[in-house]
Amino acid sequence: MTDEAIEEKQDTEETPEEPVELTDEELDRIADTAIAALQDILKYFNVGEVTIDEYEGDEGELILDITGDDLAVLIGRHGKTLDALQFLVSAITVRTIGYRYPVVVDIEGYKGRQRQKLESIARSSANRAASQNRSVKLRPMTPYERRIVHITLRDDDRVETASEGEGSARHVVILPR
Repeated sequence: MTDEAIEEKQDTEETPEEPVELTDEELDRIADTAIAALQDILKYFNVGEVTIDEYEGDEGELILDITGDDLAVLIGRHGKTLDALQFLVSAITVRTIGYRYPVVVDIEGYKGRQRQKLESIARSSANRAASQNRSVKLRPMTPYERRIVHITLRDDDRVETASEGEGSARHVVILPR
């Protein structure tokens, strides 16, 4: 699958869906399926012993956080390998369980730190858009990154957000109301 095809496929995940109430057994099945897929993929990386912690995120997603020694190879340049790893685990999980449930793969809190940076950029850009009464265009971002910006600013009455552009040039624009 090309980067553009992956980008388009992931782009459908940008709009948050209404959370579906699942039983504990169903959540356990999703987690077990995602962890098994992740462990199978990790066998092909020379990363040694890893621990996979699972927990629920703020938006109801399942977060799998991998910890261990020398895991930079799993993150890759600008998180590209980590994005691909997450895409594979999500795709395998959807195929296995038969429906989409958001699964986030993280490496030692990398995405948490990136999320904090993106939230900060989103808030400061919203402040700039509102105070200067003009739109602010952010750098091109992955669907996951754009979703964080949209979620961060969805309750800010001063601005609205929109995604523009195609493929790897797709970016968020913050517009004053």
